[in-house]
Amino acid sequence: MSEGTMQRRAQREQPERAKRLTRVLVCAAAVPVMLVATGCSSDSGPDDDGGEKAASASASASPSPTVQAAAYRTLPEACRALSKKTLEDLAPKAKSGKEGSSDDVASRASCSWSSLDNNGVKGSQFRWLNVSLLRFESDTTRGPADKLAQEYYDKQVREIRATPGAKGLNAQAVTGTGDEATAVRYDLKKKEGTFKQQTVVVRVENVVVTLDYNGAGLAGDKTPDASALLADAKKAAKEAVLSVTRANGPAAASGSPSAPASGRPSAPASKAPSASASGKS
Repeated sequence: MSEGTMQRRAQREQPERAKRLTRVLVCAAAVPVMLVATGCSSDSGPDDDGGEKAASASASASPSPTVQAAAYRTLPEACRALSKKTLEDLAPKAKSGKEGSSDDVASRASCSWSSLDNNGVKGSQFRWLNVSLLRFESDTTRGPADKLAQEYYDKQVREIRATPGAKGLNAQAVTGTGDEATAVRYDLKKKEGTFKQQTVVVRVENVVVTLDYNGAGLAGDKTPDASALLADAKKAAKEAVLSVTRANGPAAASGSPSAPASGRPSAPASKAPSASASGKS
């Protein structure tokens, strides 16, 4: 083959080789782009889906806080918390009970009886009886209902023990009534005479019962016996507690696991708590 012929053949093949090289370079450049695109798509998809699943699992693994439900859901009618016989014994001249104001009688209720046995020039015997009922509900922030009731019980006894002007104050634990009970007694001198004050505070599950009972001999009549008044007050407080359990159905009254352990010894008087005895005359 002559030199001229070889030169012409090389000139014809050169453009073909250039075209093939161009196609190879274009394909080579396109491959990384596809790989990068595929890689980005592969990374973003699973992560997003996995993140949503993880968030959902985390939410389901964190349940809302719970607290034990209150044992007692309601209160008895305060003016019917004591039997007719008890009222005749403690406040014989009281015509009817005076119900205290409340915007929720299922949580707070009270009733009082005032008795004056007027014997003219021979003097008079005065008696004042009051029953207060306070029920607590469980709260996820503040705690279970019975714990809240105990805190209030303690506060009540402390306040009674700090009654201004109280003379000869004595506090004692009361057994056999509710889950814990304290009786506080003292004398309170007024212009009408010396009043013998007895207050019994009882906690039964999530309810606090405060029973106040005082007596005085007026216009020269003899002062009533404080020990007898205290015995009557303890009896009435126990009856009021029973009315709370009865108001919450037969299961509570029969002493089921949800009912109060009324036979348990009461807390010592040093823990004492109760409603104010002021204004009892």
